[in-house]
Amino acid sequence: MKVLMSIARYLFIVSLPFLLLTAVIAGAVNCSWLYTHGFEKYNVRQSLAENGFSLTGTDMTKIALGFIRYWNSNEQYINLTVQQQGQSVALFNQDEIIHFRDVKKLFLLDYNVLIGTLFYCLFFSWVSVFRENGRYRKKLAVATLWGSGITLGLMLALGIGTLVDFNNLFYDFHLLVFTNTFWSTEGNMLLLFPDGFWYDAATYIVIGIAALAVILGGSSWIYLARHKAKGRLFQP
Repeated sequence: MKVLMSIARYLFIVSLPFLLLTAVIAGAVNCSWLYTHGFEKYNVRQSLAENGFSLTGTDMTKIALGFIRYWNSNEQYINLTVQQQGQSVALFNQDEIIHFRDVKKLFLLDYNVLIGTLFYCLFFSWVSVFRENGRYRKKLAVATLWGSGITLGLMLALGIGTLVDFNNLFYDFHLLVFTNTFWSTEGNMLLLFPDGFWYDAATYIVIGIAALAVILGGSSWIYLARHKAKGRLFQP
């Protein structure tokens, strides 16, 4: 039983960074403010106007909500249209539509990992808190501290990489996860989501994950300090 609990604890430590990562990404994907703020900051309406699309602020909000609906729908391909001179016009070409399908697959993977790690971490926490009158609570705190520390280390590395050379990092990411080059298709997609938009999004995600890790790790540290169990830190 001790061996199984040890394996379960190490699995919890590994799962925690994935849980925090996928949770924050899922939150960002469904945050309409992130879209509209980026649209406004990078003058997307002006860029679209120069490309023949005259849109209002309300139109930009509808586009943001349209993306969120698509990510959470059963539709394989996105179908976003805008009104131009009384006619409904498609916002994206076929290559862009295929790329958004590929992006949606990544977000669905994120959701699945989030659900799996959330279920496991909650189950492990419940067992640790209530099993045998809570004798495993301190071990749970230590495991949480370790998982949070690993998460902070990863976010520090990612943050440094983002600051030093985000463009190459972002380019390599696309080469790694996509099997085609539709992500570089010229069209409204690149106008809606310029490099600066993704830089900001990556920054928010890194900060959000780090903040959650600090909260969880700090809470665990306080718990261990109050119970005089900091000597257990190197025994996850």
